[in-house]
Amino acid sequence: MSPSPYWLRDNCPCAECRDPRSGQKLFRIGDLPDGLAVLESEEDADGLRVVWSDGHRSAYPADFLDAAGDDGDGRTEQGKRLWVAADFARGLPEAEWSAYLASTEERIAVLAAIRRSGFALLRGVPAVEGQVLDVARSFGYVRETNYGELFDVRVEPDPTNLAFTSTAIAPHTDNPYRDPVPTVQLLHCLHSEAVGGDSGLVDGFRAAALLREESPEDFAVLTRTPVPFVYRDRQTELRAERPLIDVDGRGRIREVRFNNRSIATLRGLTDRELDAFYAAYRRFAAITLRPELQLTFRLAPGDCVVFDNTRLLHARTAFEQEGRRHLQGCYADLDSLASQLAVLERRAAALDTLEQLFEGEGAGEYLGEAVTMAQHMLQAGALARAAGAPDHLVAAALLHDVGHFHGSGLKLMQGEDNRHSHTGADWLARWFGPAVTEPVRLHVAAKRYLCATEPGYRERLSEASEFTLQVQGGPMTGAEAERFAAHPGAQDAVAVRRWDEQAKDPAMETPPFARFRPILARLMG
Repeated sequence: MSPSPYWLRDNCPCAECRDPRSGQKLFRIGDLPDGLAVLESEEDADGLRVVWSDGHRSAYPADFLDAAGDDGDGRTEQGKRLWVAADFARGLPEAEWSAYLASTEERIAVLAAIRRSGFALLRGVPAVEGQVLDVARSFGYVRETNYGELFDVRVEPDPTNLAFTSTAIAPHTDNPYRDPVPTVQLLHCLHSEAVGGDSGLVDGFRAAALLREESPEDFAVLTRTPVPFVYRDRQTELRAERPLIDVDGRGRIREVRFNNRSIATLRGLTDRELDAFYAAYRRFAAITLRPELQLTFRLAPGDCVVFDNTRLLHARTAFEQEGRRHLQGCYADLDSLASQLAVLERRAAALDTLEQLFEGEGAGEYLGEAVTMAQHMLQAGALARAAGAPDHLVAAALLHDVGHFHGSGLKLMQGEDNRHSHTGADWLARWFGPAVTEPVRLHVAAKRYLCATEPGYRERLSEASEFTLQVQGGPMTGAEAERFAAHPGAQDAVAVRRWDEQAKDPAMETPPFARFRPILARLMG
C-alpha cells in the first residue's frame, strides 16, 4: 500500500522542511499545495527518494516506512514489561548510586528499568536529608507541590495524611487529585529501625490488564467513568476528575489513578451507572490485593526507590512507633526521565558508531604512513591527553581525521583534495559543539599556516604529509596566514595540528577507543 502523499510530505526530513537541530517543521500543513502527488519515486537499500508535483525532492532513510516497534511516547502498556512479584525472584532492578553516577551504561540501565518495569532501586545513596532531591535532579527536575520540594514520611503528632502515621497503607497511587499528576515518585530511606514498615509495589498496568481479560465490561466502566479526587487541608484544596484507568485513542492502558482515601462523592450518575461503577471498582481493588501481584521488600538506610506513579501502586505494612522509620520523598516527571534516557541512548549509539569506525575501517592504511588510520587518531588523542589538554581538544585530536573514512582518504592520495577537515567537522556537528568541530575543521589550514610561518616546521613533515600539503594548497600566503591567525579557533587548531604530526609512531603504545568514551560522552550535546 502506498503511503498518503500528505503524510509522506509532512514527514520530509530535508533541511528545507525541518530544522536540522531540533527536528521542528519549518512549514505549515496549509502551505502544501492542493492535489499534492508523487511524480517519481525510487526505493533501494539506501532508502526512498521522491519527486513531488510541486518540484520538491525528498529523501527518506531505509527504515522510515517500517513502523514495527513504534510504541508512541512510551507511556502506554505497549512495550512495557507487565509483571507479577515472582518475576523478580532473582533480584530487583537496582544499581549502586556511585556506579549510576559514574557510568553512562549503568544510568541507561536504571532509567530503562523505570520506563519498562516501572521502578528501580538505587543502593548506597548517602542517608542524609535532602539527598533525594539530588537523585531526582540526576535525571530531571523536582516537581514542587503543596508539600514542598520534598516531604518526610514519618510519624507526626498532627498528621494531615495517613502516610504520616504508623498504620498500614494499601496499594495506591499518589496525588490523584492533581492534574497533571506527578508522574515519578522517589522514596529515600534515612532510618529503618522500626519493626514492620516494609514497602510494597503492585504493577497497576498488570492489574488493569487482568481486569480487562477477566471482565471486559468492568474494565470499560472504569475507563469511561470520571471519578472526582479531592484533597484539602487548612491551606490547600485540590481537585481532579479522571477515570481510574485511562486509555489512549487505541484503547491501550496509559494511566492508573487508584487511591480510595481521596475519592470524593460521585455525582451525576444513574443508579445503574453507580452500581456498575462500584462493582467494577471493587473487582479492580480485589485484583490489586492478590498476593501474586504484590512485590514486598524492605528499604534499608541509603536505599532510594524510584517509580512510575501513573502505573505502579505503592504500599507499606504497619510498623511500631517505638522504632525510628524515616523516609524522604519527592516528585519528578516521566517526560524529563524519558528525555534523559533518550539522550543517553542516542549518545551511546553515537559512541558505538565512532568505535565501530575505529575498529573497522580505521584498521586500514593511513595515507602511506607506518600506522593505521585508527592508530594515528588514537595516538593524537593520547598525546593531547598527556599534554593536559582540555577535554574538547582531546576529542578534536582524537577525531580530527574522521573525514578520511568511507574511502575519502584514497582521493587525497590520488591528488584530489577531499576537504576531509570540513566534511569531518560537519559530520561530527550532529553530536559535538564548535569547541570540538572547529579545531577539526581548521586542522588542515593549521598545517598550511605553520608551514608558512614557523621555520623548520615543513622540513619535519613526513613524506606523505608533504604530498598532501601540496594537494591541499601548499603553505599559506602572507595574507592568508594573517587571516588565519586572527581566527578565534586558530590556537586550538594549531595545537591539534602538532599532535597530528606527532601521531605517526608505530612503536608508540596506542590506547583503545574505550579510554576516550567518557570524555566524548561528557562533550556530546
